[in-house]
Amino acid sequence: MNSTLPILVSGFEPFGGDEVNPSADIALALHGAQILGAPIHSCILPCTFSNSIELLHHAIDSVHPQLVLCLGQSSGRIGLSLERVAINVIDARIADNAGAQPIDQPVMPNGPAAYFSTLPIKAMAAELRACGVPVSISQSAGTFVCNHVFYGLMHRLATHFQTRGGFMHVPMLPQQTARHPGEACLPLDTMVAGVRVAIERAMRTQLDLNETGGEFA
Repeated sequence: MNSTLPILVSGFEPFGGDEVNPSADIALALHGAQILGAPIHSCILPCTFSNSIELLHHAIDSVHPQLVLCLGQSSGRIGLSLERVAINVIDARIADNAGAQPIDQPVMPNGPAAYFSTLPIKAMAAELRACGVPVSISQSAGTFVCNHVFYGLMHRLATHFQTRGGFMHVPMLPQQTARHPGEACLPLDTMVAGVRVAIERAMRTQLDLNETGGEFA
């Protein structure tokens, strides 16, 4: 990769009544840092179906990144979770931050059924495991705003062959567990370090590892 080209990392504003969102905190912590000489630019997206993709596309057009990693919080994740596929479906379990709750709607009318991440997710996961960071490969990014943005990202990059992109879900922060008892969490510094490791491995890897990452149905 051309190390002079920037990296774009996005996170989301808090949603669902929470006062924080670890994806935003991670993105902001990385803003201005460098990985293998490449500067990181961060943006925080609204947790809304109406304009989150538009704002991500604006950031891509402004930054011209070599790599885009979108981050989002998800309950039930016990570690960093690298998403394999974005699907062309919105089926909101709760309302977004604008009060919208689309059901069984496409992200992009007439778009393909799905897009796959173009990041080397298995190599990234292997690097994180070697560093002792909890990680998994996920086969579903859900049907809420995270998947919406993931699909919008890959749709935008489908004709930009020099830019790779993907999505990573992160667990909650320790301070969120009082409101969400029983949820897994990780400290912010662990997640920031893990995202750095994952991005660096992606920058150094063009051909992904040929190892299992599948699941039973």
